Amino acid sequence: MKEQIEYFLFFLLHQIARLASYRLATRVGSALGNAVFFLTAIRKRVTFDNLRHAFPEKGEQERRAIAAGAYRTYGISITQMLWAGNASAAELKSKVYFSTIEPFEKALRAGKGLILMSAHFGAWELLISSVRLNLGKRFIVIAQTQRNKKINALLDRLRSRFDNQIVPMGPSVRQVLKALQEKEVIALLGDQSGPKEAVFVNFFGRPAATHRGPAVFSLRNDVPILMMLMVRRPDGTYDGLFEEVDRAGLDRYSEENVLELTRRHTAVLEKYIRRFPDHWLWMHKRWKHTEYFETQQQLHKGSPEHVGHHA
Repeated sequence: MKEQIEYFLFFLLHQIARLASYRLATRVGSALGNAVFFLTAIRKRVTFDNLRHAFPEKGEQERRAIAAGAYRTYGISITQMLWAGNASAAELKSKVYFSTIEPFEKALRAGKGLILMSAHFGAWELLISSVRLNLGKRFIVIAQTQRNKKINALLDRLRSRFDNQIVPMGPSVRQVLKALQEKEVIALLGDQSGPKEAVFVNFFGRPAATHRGPAVFSLRNDVPILMMLMVRRPDGTYDGLFEEVDRAGLDRYSEENVLELTRRHTAVLEKYIRRFPDHWLWMHKRWKHTEYFETQQQLHKGSPEHVGHHA
């Protein structure tokens, strides 16, 4: 019953968003984000705890303003994604601007595959269709499978518009390797917590479990990683920002190089979150395994047999 109610509410919001103008959908999303932040306790404890650790130099009022902005960003991202499901190609292309696409074109000119990384930042769902149309290159999108199967199916339909291919996170390794060998663009979000067995790298000053996959795929296939983030303008459209992750000195696969490349792409993401802190999803339990990692480090400190992941 719970899943049916969730799907009904999501489907209802989808119908409203797809019939609305882009501006109205954006306003509805902002209002929903405000309502959740000011009227409920959903994820607020996690959000405030994350912000206190990330920005100890900021006052409580400033951190609260960032939190409220992050809730609005989440609401806007959902309604804009649902609006995009019924938008034309021309409408979608007009919502994202690129001051330069040279990093993307340079990566394609290399004649290899490409790992296009993003995050739960700005309009991450709108990114899939609008950026694909602007750049003229289809994506193979690695996506987290949602618990609610009906919502997951609806999301996959929206994400796969305009020839994008969706593959589930986890059992997708073989497909990803094949796609990179065929010079395809792999798109993924790389900011969620990895499992306890992941590599741990510093993210806002704390060890965070981080997925190895992007670095492993990059090093094993000798393909670049390009960070791509969308920054919202006052009118609700977006600037698409690219930055190539530096792979200098990492010319072969090894566990040390996987760790270092993971550090580097995480540092690029942190740089942009610091510039636009209200654009990121602070509600996520990004540091949920940090205490476990620090405990293991203490238990094995000085042990020559210990082979661990260093932050």
